[in-house]
Amino acid sequence: MKRRLLFSTALAWTALGVLPACAESPVRPLPPLSPPSNRIGSLMQLSVIDRASGRELPIYRHRGEYWVAGRPGARYAIRARNAMGERIMAVMSVDGVNIVTGETAGVLQNGYVFSGGERSDITGWRKSDSQIAAFEFTSIGNSYASRTGRPDDVGVIGVAMFRERVPVPPPAPPVAFPRRDGVDSREMERRRSEAPSAVEEAAPAAPAAQARSADSALGAEAAASAKGSLARPSPPTPSLGTAHGRRETSHVGHTTFERAQSTPDEVVRIRYDSRENLIAAGVIPVPPPARWPRPEGPSAFPGSEMGYVPDPPARY
Repeated sequence: MKRRLLFSTALAWTALGVLPACAESPVRPLPPLSPPSNRIGSLMQLSVIDRASGRELPIYRHRGEYWVAGRPGARYAIRARNAMGERIMAVMSVDGVNIVTGETAGVLQNGYVFSGGERSDITGWRKSDSQIAAFEFTSIGNSYASRTGRPDDVGVIGVAMFRERVPVPPPAPPVAFPRRDGVDSREMERRRSEAPSAVEEAAPAAPAAQARSADSALGAEAAASAKGSLARPSPPTPSLGTAHGRRETSHVGHTTFERAQSTPDEVVRIRYDSRENLIAAGVIPVPPPARWPRPEGPSAFPGSEMGYVPDPPARY
């Protein structure tokens, strides 16, 4: 399905607090933490958009998984850009539910087809060719997956990407060859074609090796996922899910697409939760508080300490 999306962007305003005026501190700033990425994926570049501000949410990598911090009540979108020069089909799921069909998600279900270089924001659950129900961060109990009896996979966005099958040109018609040394040249050609070459004998091993590699990759991903879920401490507040939000206009068309293979060429998984929970779980690093440094050598103000006016001593 080729995506054509209409959406509006609201302005976001930030209130700045007033700080007391102080003398300039000689403290050197702490080195910045490793910045999170905003986009991931190879065949397609994927990001999560805060629709109120239009900004891409930071994507944090922690123990082999990608995470974004959501805010209850905020609407979001999945931004996808085809990084290839060919058509790519993206089967998308939120909380384990296919966002187009509403089925419990599977990689062989329907999805969106992106032309080479095409970009689109996927803003909600597909209701018709002209409407969606907006994605909105909410509590687990109010998520669409929980309300439809499928709460086990709440908190994850998934995208399975497929390349398109390229039609194979028909074989060239046979060419008549003259006889040579009493043997028809076509017979000689047939004998040569029936003789297996070293390349042909080695070829069957390649798919098996690729299958083993894919199985190993899937096994490693599952192990990393299990390890991450076991190591993650209990969150201090309820986790987030995605609600079936208000209806919005969003038009799509229909197209045909034949997958090059039955398994995805790439799968991306992005987990999400509240910022407080991700900080508590160690996903979002928090810099240590800055301290007044002790200068090397003699101090010009040995009796000075950074702070404010202390309380007076107690009365006798």
